[in-house]
Amino acid sequence: MSRLMLVAFLFFNLFFVTSVYANETFTIKGRILAGDNSAIAQVSVNVGEQQVLTDKAGLFTIKVPVSDLYQVNFAKQNYFNSVQTFSHFELNTNKQNYGQLADISLVAKKKSRVMLAFGGDSMMGRRFYQPYFGDAILIHPESKLQDSKAVVKHIKPYMSIADYAAVNLETQVASSLPNERAPKSVTFYSQPEILDALTWAGIDYVSLGNNHTYDYMDSGLKSTLAFLENSSLDFSGAGFNEKQALKAHQETINDSEFSMLAYVGWEGSANPTQTANQQHGGAAFGSMNNIIKSVTQEVNQNRTTIVQYHGSQEYANNPTGVTEQRLKSALDNGAALAIAHHPHVSQGLELYEGKLIAYSMGNFIFDQNFSATQHSFILYVWLDEGVFHRAEIVPLYVKGYKPTPATGMHRYTVMKRLTELSKTRNTYISQSGGHGVITSENKATIASKTSISKALINKTKQVALSFSKDEKVTSLYHTPWHAQIRQVSLPELPEPAVKYRLGTNLINGSDFESFDFFSGSERGWLYDRQSTSLNSYGVSGNKSLALSLQNQHISTFGMQSFKRVFSPSSQMTIKAKFKTNNSVKVSYYWQGRKKRQKLFDAFNNSKKHLIHSAKLTGNGEWQNVEVDFNSPRIGYKSYRVLVDFELVNDNKNESAGQIDVDDFSLIEWQSNFSSSAKPHFFTIKSQHPAFIGLNKKTDKAVILSY
Repeated sequence: MSRLMLVAFLFFNLFFVTSVYANETFTIKGRILAGDNSAIAQVSVNVGEQQVLTDKAGLFTIKVPVSDLYQVNFAKQNYFNSVQTFSHFELNTNKQNYGQLADISLVAKKKSRVMLAFGGDSMMGRRFYQPYFGDAILIHPESKLQDSKAVVKHIKPYMSIADYAAVNLETQVASSLPNERAPKSVTFYSQPEILDALTWAGIDYVSLGNNHTYDYMDSGLKSTLAFLENSSLDFSGAGFNEKQALKAHQETINDSEFSMLAYVGWEGSANPTQTANQQHGGAAFGSMNNIIKSVTQEVNQNRTTIVQYHGSQEYANNPTGVTEQRLKSALDNGAALAIAHHPHVSQGLELYEGKLIAYSMGNFIFDQNFSATQHSFILYVWLDEGVFHRAEIVPLYVKGYKPTPATGMHRYTVMKRLTELSKTRNTYISQSGGHGVITSENKATIASKTSISKALINKTKQVALSFSKDEKVTSLYHTPWHAQIRQVSLPELPEPAVKYRLGTNLINGSDFESFDFFSGSERGWLYDRQSTSLNSYGVSGNKSLALSLQNQHISTFGMQSFKRVFSPSSQMTIKAKFKTNNSVKVSYYWQGRKKRQKLFDAFNNSKKHLIHSAKLTGNGEWQNVEVDFNSPRIGYKSYRVLVDFELVNDNKNESAGQIDVDDFSLIEWQSNFSSSAKPHFFTIKSQHPAFIGLNKKTDKAVILSY
């Protein structure tokens, strides 16, 4: 299918989640602006089968059937198409049956302006075929192509609208397990259908410059390159010798000449190395000399040169000094853009002398189970004859190994992290609907010209946080991700004075609002698949989990995987809300995985350490349970938290029951209790909080100023 036909298909056969709310409608309002903040009239706004046009002021109001998710498409001649996805839960915060989007800006088309799209680390092997914990298989041997397409179908609308889209292919490709295996602990190979699925999803190019390109040595590399040669995908970053590996892929995009280079940042300690040389094949080694030489060669041909680099430390917040210097040196020597990956978590972006660096894209299609690796993004970049014009960040949630648009708490988590990490590099992300934007002007905020926008901004200057009578901790997921807290106004109460602290949440999907989104349940929770169901009600939103209870039987719920990114000796709080008509004993535990301990040995044999037990009264009301503890200090690689539910046999005839669970969070406090009006942001984690906690209960509001 041609690019033009594909775009037409996407915008006239729009994805729209089937409504579970019969005979109800919901109104979505918004405004469309150009890059100079002027209104754009006659923009086609589509949600499912509904379509409206913006008026002269760029405003639109569209009434649609109520649904869990709304995918909103924007199209106008001479502008690049745009798509954004929102959940009903995050839009209907006013409970008045309408949602107001933040202003959305579109990018005008012009001669030689090119829209590029980038995703992070991608593979479809290992747990896609053999998942852990009894989860559903994603790719079956008898339906590999169909299942592989299903993995990427939710990001197809996003990648297909770009002029050229790229991801890091962090796997070898083979029909069966290759004969040779590199002497390393973790190796990947994916079935050839991954290439067809990526092409179907709108991907044009894959980077091979990474530490898994030589996992099965020359036999695996030969298979990978052969399948790529027979596919529609472009590639670079690997070869059977150093010269081949360092060769750029050259492409003409919108009448502009581009070169795509890809490297891995280290040779590897094993023999043979993972990088290509005169003795064997492998990935392109991204040494300073190789980067400068290969970039200069392409730039001297007057080609817009894009560098992709695989390096830095896994799960780190910031790039290593080596990575940063190599990427900046590539730009100093004429490269137009630098995209990096490998840490499996997102890192910040930087406008360096007018050129953009993305230090880590995080995961795109990957089977890692622990929560830190599941928030990432798609990056759009517009270049004008090689000069940076604009970037847009599409937040992603890798849900059950599949890339999906991030909504609600997932959107907040992705965008808050990227905004604050980028700000430390004097690079500012502003808001465009549910996406982030970096402009060549690199302003902290986009100026507003109309009273409508001023009113919207005023609404986000202050947020009042209320606490129920039995809680001292509440979430910040409904607060602005694009602004930092400037002041905390605490209520004046008798001694002891009210103090607060800020923390981050270590569990994804705590509110269960996106639990069943995008054709699959969450894989991050430990629960009995046969005796657990999803409720259509919740304490803070529209959903919660229902666990069946049996007398003389303990039901366990909590984190499926150990928390890989682990801060020893941290102040922690487990916060959850429960509803039951039975008397139930609730016991919180932490379970650790010791250093050098095998994963499943830890699952099966590690001691469960009791944190606290409480008894719930069966009053049929939501009951808040908050438990403080300290994370393990030494000797552990990671840990997880679990909760056991046990029916208390007050009534001898009571043999079964049910308990509803909502807002189950594991909070790592990033600051100590303080009464200072100005928050203390001592670490990068403290700059993107998801919770605020008080030292005492109060029925008075806490006011946050932004």
